[in-house]
Amino acid sequence: MESLKKFKDKLHDIIFETNTPAGKLFDILLIVTILGNSILIILESVDVIKNSYGIVLNLFGWIFLVIFSIEYILRIFVVKNKLAYVFSFFGLIDLFAVLPVYFGILFPQLRFLVIIRVFRLLRLFSIFKMGRYIEESSHLIRALKSSKPKILVFLFTILFIIIIVGSMMYIIEGPENGFTNIPESMYWAIVTISTVGYGDISPQTSVGKLLSSLLMITAYGIIAVPTGIISHELAITSKNDEIAKTCPDCQTRPHSKDDVYCSKCGCLLDS
Repeated sequence: MESLKKFKDKLHDIIFETNTPAGKLFDILLIVTILGNSILIILESVDVIKNSYGIVLNLFGWIFLVIFSIEYILRIFVVKNKLAYVFSFFGLIDLFAVLPVYFGILFPQLRFLVIIRVFRLLRLFSIFKMGRYIEESSHLIRALKSSKPKILVFLFTILFIIIIVGSMMYIIEGPENGFTNIPESMYWAIVTISTVGYGDISPQTSVGKLLSSLLMITAYGIIAVPTGIISHELAITSKNDEIAKTCPDCQTRPHSKDDVYCSKCGCLLDS
């Protein structure tokens, strides 16, 4: 039993840690395998390539499936809290990278879902010590959270405009001009206000064209609003981070510039 425990601990360090040569090598090989599998899935979706090299692609697909299945089983085998891992973010990613292929026997299109395993490439940040990029991303996340109330108000305003304009276009244009119902007219309003403009539905009457022109002009001002909100919050977040203190012992942050001791470990903060 003791030897089995040591083996599991050693295997756990290799699979889940990157601070050892073996662990780093494992993650790099895994990333190369994920990239290879992703390229395979992309190529398989091209009919010309699939028709010419279908047998080869299918063979490599099963090889990748076996590798990922063994890896998933080993992760469950060595992890202490198995249930927590299974329902964790990466645990679900690992599971969904395997299950679709098996279900793909009955539903062929599902096998393409294995490409979601590219999320595992987030391990690159820890493997190559790219922590500063994670720190920068945390600034953006905090800015988005701070922007949430303003963004929600903005989205509700857009929703009201879409409902009102969509209803008006249904009344003005009617089914004979492609505006067959209010949801269809709302779809046109979304496409127009987002400045995408597919052109599958377009107003034919003078009044409809006038309303459409007003909506387009309004869209140019509206589309810049969320960018301004997030940019403002990002600037505030970055400014606060500049004056915030980081605990030299446990790295907890942010602390106010007036704080003397860390709120988590009690260590003396740098002045």
